[in-house]
Amino acid sequence: MIVGVPTEVKDSERRVAMTPDGVHDLVARGHEVRVQSGAGAGSSITDDEYANAGALLTSVDEAWAADLVVKVKEPQGAELGRLRSDLVLFTYLHLAAYPDVARALIAAGTTAIAYETVQLDDRSLPLLAPMSEVAGRMATQIGAHWLEAENGGRGVLLGGAPGVRPGRVVVIGAGNVGWNAAWIAAGMEAEVLLLDRDLDRLRWVDQIHKGRIMTLASNRGAVQRAVAEADVVVGAVLVAGGRAPVVVSEEMVAGMRKGSVIVDVAVDQGGCIATTRETTHSDPVYERHGVLHYAVGNIPGAVPNTSTYALTNATLPYVAALADHGVRTAAQLDAALRAGINAVAGSVTNAAVADALGMPVADPLALLR
Repeated sequence: MIVGVPTEVKDSERRVAMTPDGVHDLVARGHEVRVQSGAGAGSSITDDEYANAGALLTSVDEAWAADLVVKVKEPQGAELGRLRSDLVLFTYLHLAAYPDVARALIAAGTTAIAYETVQLDDRSLPLLAPMSEVAGRMATQIGAHWLEAENGGRGVLLGGAPGVRPGRVVVIGAGNVGWNAAWIAAGMEAEVLLLDRDLDRLRWVDQIHKGRIMTLASNRGAVQRAVAEADVVVGAVLVAGGRAPVVVSEEMVAGMRKGSVIVDVAVDQGGCIATTRETTHSDPVYERHGVLHYAVGNIPGAVPNTSTYALTNATLPYVAALADHGVRTAAQLDAALRAGINAVAGSVTNAAVADALGMPVADPLALLR
């Protein structure tokens, strides 16, 4: 199979979908890998490293002409015209948050497989996990940065100082994003509250952190009280494949301290804060009700070297399976990969995505040839 790796074009997106080691593995399996020249530059990976691993350095047109195109982010405006019916696209799609991309994929008849909906039997999301871990760890340091008075925040040091109360970080959602955000906040010696509806998950956090992170059962009253006293709020609510529910209302935001900071990591799933709108690395924050909002849709893109290697470590086995067997056979062999298929031949094939978009759902195996 011919595998294409184009340069990412989303605002300030410097990750690349495959490392030289990934190229080497696929070439050893007998596949041709086309890497757009310069695709790895933002992740500090040179063309020579790709060439030495066996990649063919190509133009953007040649990379997109491959049988299987692997990317990091959903196709952007200029890329939508490259979609076609004989293309398999494997990337983060987040179609519930980007319905225009969904419509383009459906119109083109592209077979679209989303990293974020590949799901194991235990309901874990192996391809979302590494970027969730990066985004969660970054969320706290992002909040700390914008909390500084020079950047428009209320001038609080998260770790406090001897004799001075530390800042309070409220994390809503105890999944991979939320737990990592809380963990880093605790390491910075902030006062940390972690809220979730899953009591078993909160028990697990308690066992790991032995009370260093305060856990609270999430409900409207608990969320309202927590955010009112927060210096930083991290939104980390996830519905696999679907749109994130809004758990912090505009009224709650209006009741927050002036100069506090919201980091809505769920923005690529529509956001879990009522006042959230997606921002970019080049223009990352805005103010609403006196509260700074950071809502960049590709947070891990700020640390592309780390993120690229973490992502490829997780995606490579699935890319290899698709290249070795083709989509239909690979999906038959692996239920997790089958769950990742979002669209085939003009139909939506993931139930959560279909529900979020208000469209009927089809069986991918019935449509794949």
